[in-house]
Amino acid sequence: MTTAAGRDPGLQPERTRLAWRRTTLSCTVVALLAGRQALHGGASGPGVIAVALTLLAWLLFLAVAHRRMAGTAAAVPAPLSPRLALTAAACTAALAVFAAATLF
Repeated sequence: MTTAAGRDPGLQPERTRLAWRRTTLSCTVVALLAGRQALHGGASGPGVIAVALTLLAWLLFLAVAHRRMAGTAAAVPAPLSPRLALTAAACTAALAVFAAATLF
């Protein structure tokens, strides 16, 4: 048995990084499809605004994911802060709303 000082994290940090990468890839695909759908048939005012908001949400999510992946590289990874968790959830919800709104 290992003590807290000699903690053996095993593969957990790597699994966490891989999960964040998969989530980032999914977020990228959703952002691209939402942008494509918003600009389908020509660039209109609302379509350009939707693409800009989608890009902003995607960039914020990338920043959160990068911070979290960098945080898991430490010997003892720090837990995800509530602020970053809320930002990631808000970006995901915003992308879902933008993607759904472009369908109608």
